[in-house]
Amino acid sequence: MNKTKFDNNDSDVVVIIGSGAGGGTLANELCQRGIKVVLLEAGERQSPETFIQDEWASFEQLAWLDKRTTSGSWRIAKDFPDLPAWICKTVGGTTTHWAGASLRFQAHEFKALSHYGKIKNANLLDWPITLTELEPYYELAEHKMGVTRTNSIPGLPGNNNFKVFYNGATRIGYKQVSTGHMAINSRPRDGRASCTQQGFCFQGCKMGAKWSTLYTEIPKAEATGNLDLRTNCHAARIEHDEMGKVNAVIYYDANGKEQRQKARIICVAGNSIETPRLLLLSESSKYQNGLANSSDQVGRNYMRHVTGSVYAVFDEDVYMNRGTIMAGIVQDEAINNPQRGFVGGYELETISLGLPFYAAFLNPGAWGADFAFFMDNYKKTAGLWIVGEDMPQPTNRITLNHTKKDQFGLPVPNVHYDDHPNDIRMREHAFNQSVALYESIGAKRTFKTPPYPSTHNLGTCRMSLKAEDGVCNSYGQTHDIANLFISDGSQFTTSAAENPTLTIVALAIRQAEYISQQMKLQSI
Repeated sequence: MNKTKFDNNDSDVVVIIGSGAGGGTLANELCQRGIKVVLLEAGERQSPETFIQDEWASFEQLAWLDKRTTSGSWRIAKDFPDLPAWICKTVGGTTTHWAGASLRFQAHEFKALSHYGKIKNANLLDWPITLTELEPYYELAEHKMGVTRTNSIPGLPGNNNFKVFYNGATRIGYKQVSTGHMAINSRPRDGRASCTQQGFCFQGCKMGAKWSTLYTEIPKAEATGNLDLRTNCHAARIEHDEMGKVNAVIYYDANGKEQRQKARIICVAGNSIETPRLLLLSESSKYQNGLANSSDQVGRNYMRHVTGSVYAVFDEDVYMNRGTIMAGIVQDEAINNPQRGFVGGYELETISLGLPFYAAFLNPGAWGADFAFFMDNYKKTAGLWIVGEDMPQPTNRITLNHTKKDQFGLPVPNVHYDDHPNDIRMREHAFNQSVALYESIGAKRTFKTPPYPSTHNLGTCRMSLKAEDGVCNSYGQTHDIANLFISDGSQFTTSAAENPTLTIVALAIRQAEYISQQMKLQSI
């Protein structure tokens, strides 16, 4: 357990807010370079020993349940108005909960505006970085995380859910079908055990087989003596000096007492809802619209991927809950082919929910004979999840709801989202392909579920080449304030079709390298 403690008046430390894929990785990378880091985490520290293999009890243990509000036409505002996103409030952040899919973005996805052209009501923009530039960092991230089918690491075995999925996918002509690139040990590696296929990936991995900053990056950072990890510490405001450079974080500690930590550099990694919220809460006479917001882009362009699930009931038992939750992938549709009626692409990935979550998420609020049929046939059910590129829209945004306050008296974030017509057409295409996949191998019935509260929360502080188009540059350094960085998925310019964690980690490694260089040059 960490014993390093830096003084609150130590103005030479780097303060990182959030310990998930971005913040936890960045902390370790900086600590390994000899840089002092104060890591503020709003949640508690769990471990493989304390994880709970029970869906609802685990949800209470790990999920971010602070007050939030929603608006917009998306169904989440009706089904889960207080839970727009399924993220975690714990050391390791949502890397405790994620399924482990680790996919590289494709070259064209970094240049969405150039490839797709201007689309009505979509705020498309090219990333200020290319796949070629990011490839060396993808390689470092894949090695760090132990991604299967890279670095001679074998793929995971296919469970029954995958076998059903594979048979249907190949039957309708898909070619790119596998158990995927997963940051889950298929054999012991990095002092962690291999996956035993227990099936509780969303509840924290009790084997430690799934990569999480909780038991990889953070302990390694602590071992350097350069990390001061502070749990149950909720960042409330970032302060700045007369020149406009950020210089301190105001936060509430585990006892609810207000604290002030000075800093040389501040990196915000609170996910795409809490990160813009904190910047907006940090308004001042100099920054009247919040920090790093001269472009009025902080909070805008919120993306969550085009999602939905399809479940299919068969005559024989499937037991989809046995084995890894995300046990396979079809990548044939992850291309840009506008002849399908939309731009961008999508992945199909196996998914399984335990019976309690299945009842809650299949069709929220439903009851009656149809609902009972699917519950009764749970063990004969197979499932998949759609994840596709959604369009950034300036009106899809995070704002402060001044009429509702959290436990610290701060305005809660409001998450507003409307599906873009491109999103709707993509989802419908994916639904139809998924139904065809299962019906090709004899599914008795299929059910298209609405989107769940998403773990893929992106945009809101996006990268841009020009300051007026976004919030930060290609290193996550904010255009307005040189010593303020964005270090999570909120820096994504567009969402791409792939699960985002590998890219968040690759960007964090690259950002750490940049921060270290700039510190040596005394430029920040």
